[in-house]
This record gives sequence, structure tokens and C-alpha cells, in this order.
Amino acid sequence: MAPRSGYGDALCQRLPPQVECLNLAKGGRSSGSYRAEGSWAQLLDRLQAAHALSSGHAGVPTWVFLQFGHNDQPGKPGRSTDLATEYPVNLQAYVRDVRKLGATPVLVTPLTRRTFKGGVLENNLLPWVQSMRTVAADQAVALIDLNAISVQAVQAMGQDEADTLAMEPPPPKPAPSTVAAPAAPKDSAAPSTEIQGAAKTTFDRTHLGAKGAALFADMVAAEARKVAGLKAYFSH
Repeated sequence: MAPRSGYGDALCQRLPPQVECLNLAKGGRSSGSYRAEGSWAQLLDRLQAAHALSSGHAGVPTWVFLQFGHNDQPGKPGRSTDLATEYPVNLQAYVRDVRKLGATPVLVTPLTRRTFKGGVLENNLLPWVQSMRTVAADQAVALIDLNAISVQAVQAMGQDEADTLAMEPPPPKPAPSTVAAPAAPKDSAAPSTEIQGAAKTTFDRTHLGAKGAALFADMVAAEARKVAGLKAYFSH
């Protein structure tokens, strides 16, 4: 959902002008680190102000879309959470906090990554998806199953088309060579620095460029129309 690398801003653009949409997502955050660094407290301050402003009046409905999972996976120091004991507990705490301030939470299962193996899309986020589905059912929270619909869509694309959703094109594949390079002497050390002038790329199969952001924002908007109370926001 993060600005510049996710679909959050594109989703805001699908709302009519009279709806205020704030994208408070930050890249690289997990369900644990987003709270620990103080970002969640900033969101709660905004909700508290809105709740106080509408106290005693009809008020304006406020919805909070929550998507975590990518950075909760193992191998990310300072971000990873335990799938059994931390991730679902963190989601439950977010739901409680939002409801306490008079807003309505919506859980969004993590968007698929876009790496294929043997022509099949890997969905290594599925355990986190299933955990979020369970939390949504137990807490009676609206759920947008973005993982399920994005997996289906990306699988139908294949790797090459899916790569067009990234922030930039993949690096060109090296041309095949018919001349074998001479083997390095056994006592030579591998170079410890990058070769000067080597091409660098920020291409990956998780983050999104404009095309990917538009595609998945459309998916989320379509699913949001099915959530009671949200249809009017996404019908323009």
C-alpha cells in the first residue's frame, strides 16, 4: 500500500473528491514494526481527533484498511513476527484500537508476489493469508481477500506480463555466448568490490509501478463495493 511502491495512492484516486483518503502505509513495515516505530500511534492520533470532532453528532464514517504480511515473514531482522504467536495477535490489537475510536477496520490479505517457478506462481504468503482470514472470522471484521484474487490474475498473466507490473523493467538477459570464458586460477580471490559501471536495477517482483498499482487498486475497489457500507464510496 505504500506511496510510490504500492497501490494505496491509486486506491485513494478511485474515491470521489468529497471523501478524504489518507495513505499512511510505509514500505518495509510489518505488523510489529509499524506499531513499534510509532507510525500506528500517529494514525490513532488522527482517529482520536476525528472521533472527538464527531462526538455528539451523527459523525462521518471512518474506515481503516489494514494490510500486513510481506515483512512479517522470517528472515527480515527487526521486522519479522512469529506466525503463531505475534502476527494474529498484532492484527487483533489493530482491530480493537480502530473500533475503540469509533472507526471500522477492514483487513486486506497481502498482495501476491509475482515470481513463477515452472510456470506456476509461488504464493509463499499463504500462511499469513490464512492467519488473517481466521482473525477476520473470529473478530467479525470485513475482509478483502486481495491475495486470492491477485494470485488468480497474476497466474493467468505468466511471468513476462507480470513483470510489467513492477517499478521498472527487469534487467536484460545476457546474450548467449558460444565462447567459454577461461577458468580463474585456483589461488585467485573473488573480487570484493563491484565492477565499475555495472548496471544496477531496482526491479523486483513485490513492489509496484504505475501499471501494477492501477490494476490492484481496481481489484481492491471492486471488492470494497461488496463490503456493507463501502459501496457508496467506490461507485463514482
